[in-house]
Amino acid sequence: MGQSVLQLDNEKMTKLINHYKAFKIIRNAPGVVFAAKLPDAAITAYKSGKVLFQGGGALREASLWGDGETQTAPLLSKPKGEVLPDRFSEMSVLGSDETGTGDFFGPVTVAACFVRADQIELVRELGVKDSKQLNDDLMRSIAPDLQATLVHSVLTLTNEKYNEVQAKGWSQGKIKALLHNQALKHVLRKLNGEKPDYILIDQFAERGIYYNHIKNQPEIVRENVLFSTKAEGLHVAVAAASIIARVAFLEEMDRLSEIAGVRLPKGAGKIVDEAAAKILLKSGEETLKSMTKWHFANAQKAKKIAAMKR
Repeated sequence: MGQSVLQLDNEKMTKLINHYKAFKIIRNAPGVVFAAKLPDAAITAYKSGKVLFQGGGALREASLWGDGETQTAPLLSKPKGEVLPDRFSEMSVLGSDETGTGDFFGPVTVAACFVRADQIELVRELGVKDSKQLNDDLMRSIAPDLQATLVHSVLTLTNEKYNEVQAKGWSQGKIKALLHNQALKHVLRKLNGEKPDYILIDQFAERGIYYNHIKNQPEIVRENVLFSTKAEGLHVAVAAASIIARVAFLEEMDRLSEIAGVRLPKGAGKIVDEAAAKILLKSGEETLKSMTKWHFANAQKAKKIAAMKR
């Protein structure tokens, strides 16, 4: 994968943002001021003035803004988490991942997926790689084969249920931990005694915090569990789980879009506020609440926009 880093001044940064605004995506990461996704390149701009170009078209896009100093950057920052065993990527692993937590519209979905060592090459042939390098359409095409081939579990927490437990004081961390634990339990039961070499959870919390969230559960998966960030790049089991979770999220978004009568946008940016305000004006607060994570700031922003349009 090509990669380049440029340092731009404020004027060029403004021009870059305007140039790629049609491809804008929401990326909730520290220091990020703008992100865009092209078919063959991802562009991330930071407060420091640095812009990271990644993907097959990275060098082409970077060359458009090339008066800054071009650097050679590492392909991936090192994942944070526990030390994995040697040749971990070749082992039989049960992986889990989630999506939807940063989106105002739509559910939270979690998937767990078991890939035996002798299935790894097959899974790669089916098109699995780091899901962040795949677009939604490609993931939709890959997911059915993965679900037919691999032992898996996918859980969809609807917005109604999400809002209910969040109102009780549950954090997103607790919600995710409970869903991960449940999905892992489901897969282990389906394996009928077969045990993975390891279980890898895409880390969203430290081990102690994760297990504190689920300490009152009657059955907790603990044996051979490892935690790491960027886990989808460490084993295809997590990459497959990420794809299955993403497609479950997209399918629920399709259902909600039909109810809303418009294509619901992803993320939590200004376009989301505008869409939410339209639904609020057309169908009322209860309808909007039923398809959103109501505690997000977008709810209040949508109310303000709707009030101005009444």
